[in-house]
Amino acid sequence: MEAMGRFIDRLSAFVFMKVPFFGAQIELVVLALGAAMIFFTLWLGLPQFRGVGIGFQLIRGRHIDDSAPGSVSQFQALSTALSGTIGLGNIGGVAIAIALGGPGAAFWMFVIGFFAMALKAAEVTLGLMYREFTPTGEVLGGPMYTLKNGLARLGLPKTGRGLGALYAVFALGGALPLLQVNQSFSQLTLIAEIDNGPGNGLVYGLFLTLAVGVVIIGGVRSIASVAARLVPLMCLIYLGAGVVILITNAGAIPGALETIVRTAFAPEAVAGGAIGSFVVGMRRAVFSCEAGVGSAVMAHSAARTHHPASEGMVGLIEPLLDTMIICTMTALIIVVTGVYDDGHGDIAMTSAAFGTVASWFPYVLSVAVFLFAFSTLISWGYYGLQAWGYLFGHGRASEIAFKLLYCLLQPIGAVLSPGKVIDLIDSLFFLMVVPNLIGLALLAVPVRREMNGFLAGVKAGTIYGKGIDDETAQPRHD
Repeated sequence: MEAMGRFIDRLSAFVFMKVPFFGAQIELVVLALGAAMIFFTLWLGLPQFRGVGIGFQLIRGRHIDDSAPGSVSQFQALSTALSGTIGLGNIGGVAIAIALGGPGAAFWMFVIGFFAMALKAAEVTLGLMYREFTPTGEVLGGPMYTLKNGLARLGLPKTGRGLGALYAVFALGGALPLLQVNQSFSQLTLIAEIDNGPGNGLVYGLFLTLAVGVVIIGGVRSIASVAARLVPLMCLIYLGAGVVILITNAGAIPGALETIVRTAFAPEAVAGGAIGSFVVGMRRAVFSCEAGVGSAVMAHSAARTHHPASEGMVGLIEPLLDTMIICTMTALIIVVTGVYDDGHGDIAMTSAAFGTVASWFPYVLSVAVFLFAFSTLISWGYYGLQAWGYLFGHGRASEIAFKLLYCLLQPIGAVLSPGKVIDLIDSLFFLMVVPNLIGLALLAVPVRREMNGFLAGVKAGTIYGKGIDDETAQPRHD
């Protein structure tokens, strides 16, 4: 065990290696993701402006085509992806950013969320360009298949298969439910003042096992169906509660906005001045929206569409909702109530902000915490299944084995102190970035060709235009 502990320490130190950045220290993996976000924003010609309107039209079902290849609607695909990315980071992660980088960190989270939209659109588009279908019509998608099939088209089949397998191994580690269950149980005991002993932990873990198991056993259609209902509900509860807090403190909103913007650039900001505030905000934004990690591509790849770039436009919406709207709401709640000066360092800060409205209001937050954690678990169950199937096959016995393993591990996450296990899972999660970014870099030309062709076709009316038969349209795989 001691040798394993040393190995995990070295792995964590390698994955989260820090480099100097204008006088501050930042993880190299976060810096690489930030650079990729800016690159694809410019490379794809600001798709945040060109495509977001089309994305909202698609999730409203304006161009729905049930004959298109895929397993779920584009709205359901987005909901499944959002259920994986909208989580405790939107509640506690923002508080951590403000504690470390001051209120100005929230400004930089918003900015990075904007650039993340382009990176998400690129990886989602590639996911649909290179997805596969089983003989029964089920979709096999994700960065594993992007790497395998995309690099094969570039004449690098062995490299693609190797990187795809490497990504799947890392994804299996990132999908283990120990961390999500442990964190959600800890947050609920904090907010609802429940004893965090192993007895309550076991009960909580078994409850999640049953609830998650019922959903993931039904496969992607079941997950998408639940996510399509759960994501709007959990967002409504959290954002609705946030609106109540903001209305209660309406007079403080202008001052809060001024504080957020001013401290984003002020030299006296926490944790290394303005640069420190930027670094903290960028780190939390990247961790929140998961753009570049590739996980959400597995959900988006199941969407029914003839046009890969159309789902890329839907993918744009994910960082917009997750980071630019929900995280900003959390930041405003914290700043208008003034609790960021009270010494809190994590979700306790958000809970304290809720408590300024009424003594029972933090219980509303506890409901949101549970829903956010549950939604993350069902999505990552699907992601883990896709990675498992890539490595071990998608036969019925193989899928049942993974689902049982995934569900049975959940109670362990609630009763154990994670320790080195958390470091290991975190390391494997962010190692997913390495093969994914390599694939994005090598396939940058095909994804731009696909996206520009789609947007030009929409503008000219040859795609989704009057009299166009979308059933005859075929996705391009340049």
